[in-house]
Amino acid sequence: MRHFQQAAVCHTKSRAPNTLQFGMTQLDLLLPFGLPPPEMAADLLRALNAPALAALIARAKAPQRCSFDDFSHSLPHEIWIAEQFGLTADLAATGSPSIAVAALRALGHSVEDGLWFMLNPVHIHFARDHLVLTDRRHLSLSDADSRALFEAAKPYFDEVGKRLLYGDAQSWFVAADDWNGFKTSTPDAACGHNIDIWMPHGERERDWRKLQNEVQMLWHTHPVNEAREAQGLKTVNSLWLWGKGMGAASTHASSTIQNPYDQAANLPDWMRAFGPLVEQAHQHYAASDVLSMAAQLGGKTLLVLDQLIGAALATDWSEWLLQMHALEQEWFSPVLQALKAGQIGQINLILSHETAVSCFSTSRNLQRQFWIKPTLKQLQP
Repeated sequence: MRHFQQAAVCHTKSRAPNTLQFGMTQLDLLLPFGLPPPEMAADLLRALNAPALAALIARAKAPQRCSFDDFSHSLPHEIWIAEQFGLTADLAATGSPSIAVAALRALGHSVEDGLWFMLNPVHIHFARDHLVLTDRRHLSLSDADSRALFEAAKPYFDEVGKRLLYGDAQSWFVAADDWNGFKTSTPDAACGHNIDIWMPHGERERDWRKLQNEVQMLWHTHPVNEAREAQGLKTVNSLWLWGKGMGAASTHASSTIQNPYDQAANLPDWMRAFGPLVEQAHQHYAASDVLSMAAQLGGKTLLVLDQLIGAALATDWSEWLLQMHALEQEWFSPVLQALKAGQIGQINLILSHETAVSCFSTSRNLQRQFWIKPTLKQLQP
């Protein structure tokens, strides 16, 4: 269960924290794993040279902080973004955000009545005495290989009355009304851990595990995996189930998902499901493009920078520092300059690690507080 703590305000465990409210021309910059882990924070911050980031967070309002349980089924940044789009009402029961229906629509499918789940092809490897989910970013799965594995697995789903749909190489979907009681986990929350407690749990979980095992055995000697092994690539040896949502043929996604933003940029992975809900949802845009778009269109802009996730999940802190230094040059510095120039009215930086998220709100006026020395110390617990 998550625990929320905010400067001068406390939220109960059963209540999600209120969505932050700010003025016009607002940029919300979500930086997953932008907070160093507590045990590494002092060393990492000594090695981190990020003066623009230091100015943005030091000359900001008192940060809002939320802490999460070590065994949360979704990562803090995933919960934060799901919260902005109104997908956390039943998160305690579902475990992972109810993203499947929005993702289906974003990929061009007409969603029929029933309960739908996201289904990701994944690689699971053996540790000493348990199984570990590998980061999907390292899978390098082509559309052709994914479709071949999909077609091989589909008859197994058909046999048990489960409709399987192909979305893209990384994202498939399955309709399963009788799995409504499942509590699932996002792939990144489970990544790198013993998967037992992050596997789907609930009534009829054995049915899912039986089907999952059958597909795993089928794929063990599949030509796609034989070819991948020969190329030194990780095999696709399992499926990850999560993100359940209720679909209705006559219901549009916007009726169940809130739309707090006027435009969005660089939405990664499953967050692209929110793209159709906003006027703009550009991906892989540089800082100058995003800042110009936000200034010209006004309103609220969401920007997600996910470059740190892979390094953090792999606990590769040298790579984390390299990526942070690149972000300083490519993003934090231009963002700070745009704020000082009045191009953007409000900047909200949302930084997280595995068990916490901190929100820093700053403006042009706050950045004029020259007597406040830029520092990264607020990134420490």
